[in-house]
Amino acid sequence: MTQRAPQVTADRNRAPALVSALLRGVVAAGLGLGALAVLVVVVWISSPYPDSGPDGALRAAAGIWLLAHGAGLVRPDTLSGVPAPVGVVPLLLAVGPLWLTHRAARDAADPEEGGPAPSRTGAFCAVTAGYLLVVAGAAAYARGGALRADPDTLAFPVAVVVAGAAAAGVWTAAGRPLGPLPSWSPLALQEAVARTLFRDRAEAACRSAAVGVAVLLGGGALLVAVALGRNAAVAQDAFLGLAGDWAGRIAVLLLAVALVPNAALWGASYGLGPGFALGAGATATPLGLDGAPAVPRFPLLAAVPELGPGSWPNWAAAAVPVAAALAVAWFTVRRAAPADVPRAQAWSWRETARVTLLAALGCGLATAVLAAWAGGPLGTGELSAFGPVWWLTGPAAFAWTAVIGVPAALLLRLWRLRTPGWAWRGDVADAQESPAADADAGDGRATYEEAFEDEFEGAYEEDAGGVAGRPRRRWAPWRGRGAADGDGGPGGPADPAPAKASAKAPGAAFGAQSGTVAGSDGPGFEPYDFLPTDPWHEKGAREARWASLQRSSGGLMADFPAGPAGLAEPAGTAGPAASGAGRGADGAAAKDAKAVKDTTDGQGADGDGPAATP
Repeated sequence: MTQRAPQVTADRNRAPALVSALLRGVVAAGLGLGALAVLVVVVWISSPYPDSGPDGALRAAAGIWLLAHGAGLVRPDTLSGVPAPVGVVPLLLAVGPLWLTHRAARDAADPEEGGPAPSRTGAFCAVTAGYLLVVAGAAAYARGGALRADPDTLAFPVAVVVAGAAAAGVWTAAGRPLGPLPSWSPLALQEAVARTLFRDRAEAACRSAAVGVAVLLGGGALLVAVALGRNAAVAQDAFLGLAGDWAGRIAVLLLAVALVPNAALWGASYGLGPGFALGAGATATPLGLDGAPAVPRFPLLAAVPELGPGSWPNWAAAAVPVAAALAVAWFTVRRAAPADVPRAQAWSWRETARVTLLAALGCGLATAVLAAWAGGPLGTGELSAFGPVWWLTGPAAFAWTAVIGVPAALLLRLWRLRTPGWAWRGDVADAQESPAADADAGDGRATYEEAFEDEFEGAYEEDAGGVAGRPRRRWAPWRGRGAADGDGGPGGPADPAPAKASAKAPGAAFGAQSGTVAGSDGPGFEPYDFLPTDPWHEKGAREARWASLQRSSGGLMADFPAGPAGLAEPAGTAGPAASGAGRGADGAAAKDAKAVKDTTDGQGADGDGPAATP
């Protein structure tokens, strides 16, 4: 009998998983292509004057689908006879193919059925290969149509875009880990990524960079919306002049909606300073529009500023990068100095500045990539350049977010770590009060034993995430440093009556904790602060303590000896020195007993506590 090797069994089980991943890539590409083909065919059917048959509509759909991946298209039928390139990618069309590729790779790397799953590398390669097979077929089919795909752009950027979406899907299936890096990467970089501190800082920088890009896009879209509102009549004339029937107007409307993210990026580039190109010889910046723009008749292009120098409404576009830089700083400081950690665990100012700088770099790189994708040629000659210049827009985004974001992050960090006056770090211990103490505090009927128990439990109660034996700390922005001393903080109410007992001495009993307890008139009251602080083993101190406890109990305590029973004075210790020491101790005990009697008599007379029992 021969035993089957485990490696052979694993390879045989992995082969169906790879085939399934390949089919997932084919299905993802087919879904995106089919949905766009249906939309194009519906528009073609509703058109009263179609230029070609259904085959031409399907070929045009294949070309538009390739354009959504970043491929360059060529229009061979032009008035001049020279093929014209089309390189402006509608970014909204690219969302569907990217999401389908991402989902196919994620499901292939982590199947829900519980069957055999391929390796991460195998899932990535299989899904990418299956998707690119459909891309090659669509490019071959679109060669005879009105929009042909440029073969040079199929490798870059189409293949790179598909591979990136598939890699993101596999990474999502793995839990989005930051490492480990491949074995061929530098050892120093592998060690840095393996550290938890590095991963935390990198995650914070990526999140802040994503927020900065989102704010830039939102601000750019707001600029475009305001400009379209000011030139609404021009946009309406352009929309109605492009098509006279409803089918054509619907097609123009769909194209304008697909180009809304492009317009947002154009507005963001305008606010950053480099602006965008309106042809080979014209550039629109906040300082003005120079050159002779070759603007086609399209509704979104009605937002282009007028010729001449810019004015204060144009300069106000600089608020967009300022808002993006402040957003990067705010989200970085939220991780650098969160509200639920002590001051010692917050990031240092160097770490905060470093992470903010990395977030600014990520924001600049992402803006450059999106700007390069949002622009391109629309023809030859003057129409060869449209949109933002990526190698100027990316550095401008980095400069704005770094120059404004880093100082803003440091100032925000100082503001969140402030302590005097309006402290929020929880550096003031919260005085705990029990319900029984609140009920008995007014009439003074609580005994000192109950007061001691309430004080002990309130001050040393263990929180859900705290450590036993430590006082709880709460967020108290209305209390300053002086709140711990019982003054109520800045602006708080003054104490109506002065405390009747002194502060706790260094040698006081264990239960003597500061705070308001039952039977007290002030926050500085201590249950046992009237006891003498002499060493407990001295005879006079023991007698005074027993006498004070007997008086404070209201006659409930019996007369117990101050010392252990059966112990007598050692022989030979009586003498003048011993007698003098005894008289001194008895005198001290008498003074302490008299002080206790005065205190208890005063409480009984005032009604603030239990009356002294003679």
